Amino acid sequence: MAEPLYPPKPSPGDRIAVISPSSGLPELFPLPYELGLERLRTEYGLEPVEYPSTRKMGASPRERAEDIHAAFADPTVKAVIASIGGDDQITVLPHLDRELLRAHPKPFFGYSDNTNLLAYLWQCGIVGYHGASVMCELGRPGAMAPLTERSLRAALFTSGPYELHPADRYRDVDLPWDDPASLAEEPPTEPGGGWHWHRPERVVEGRSWGGELEILSWLLMTDREIARDLSAYDGCVLFLETSEELLSADAVFRILRNMGERGLLHRFPALLMGRAKAWSFTRPNDAEAKATHVREQREAVLRALDAYAPDTMAVFDVDLGHTDPQLVIPYGGTVRVDGPGRRITVTY
Repeated sequence: MAEPLYPPKPSPGDRIAVISPSSGLPELFPLPYELGLERLRTEYGLEPVEYPSTRKMGASPRERAEDIHAAFADPTVKAVIASIGGDDQITVLPHLDRELLRAHPKPFFGYSDNTNLLAYLWQCGIVGYHGASVMCELGRPGAMAPLTERSLRAALFTSGPYELHPADRYRDVDLPWDDPASLAEEPPTEPGGGWHWHRPERVVEGRSWGGELEILSWLLMTDREIARDLSAYDGCVLFLETSEELLSADAVFRILRNMGERGLLHRFPALLMGRAKAWSFTRPNDAEAKATHVREQREAVLRALDAYAPDTMAVFDVDLGHTDPQLVIPYGGTVRVDGPGRRITVTY
């Protein structure tokens, strides 16, 4: 596969497209959305540009695809960011024009269900950015987490190496979006605990691929945006995360097992595993239940690696995906995992 293209970066003062290629939740929860837009303006100096389905619940897949096309094709727009994730972006993919996106490459920021579009851009040879959404990271209660703010700023405006660092403290418990008071208060956090390394005997540097594990499983089931020649993933760095749906350890193992059976898992010499989300409004786990969920997920990942990729190095509790603070990971860009030095460096 050809060398991936890093799209040109925006500068303060530029316009940034804000789209909802998954769910139109800005319509239902305008408070964190408006807060995120304001931070794009005041903290990053970017001017948000909205599209017909950005604040529209129930927009059709074709409508959302049209917004993606419009955002990428507009020469005055220098970057694109998702308002939030969702659960049906896979239905948008058949409506996308691959040649249009190739002709107008731009930095795209999103995660969760936006794994679909990031994987699509990967197949187009365009580097995307797994991380940051308007409603969650930019619309965070209190203030943006400093680790998130710095990572997003570097990914938006700079090129070159950026060393990641573990969060001293992190947040797992969410606050309600329909209460103005909750957006004004700093959310509670707990000790981060650092990264946990498995088989850290070597240094791996390669192009990244991955995203939310459940979304990847859907792509694999539909055989969409997966390279026909699996050797395209040889030497790449896999990164994975799980969402607030709190995927069970058994489900995590089965997805990874099936990736192994397909001949995919062993092709990645390194895995970055995002800090497991262990609390949700539907499952408000206490501290003991959260610890159990995290431990069982890690054991499930290690069991799959032992069976299908015994030489793969893994780093657990990396602050990527559904966690706060959140580090932006280039999707298709270069990631260096230095086991002996216990360092992770990405290229934005």
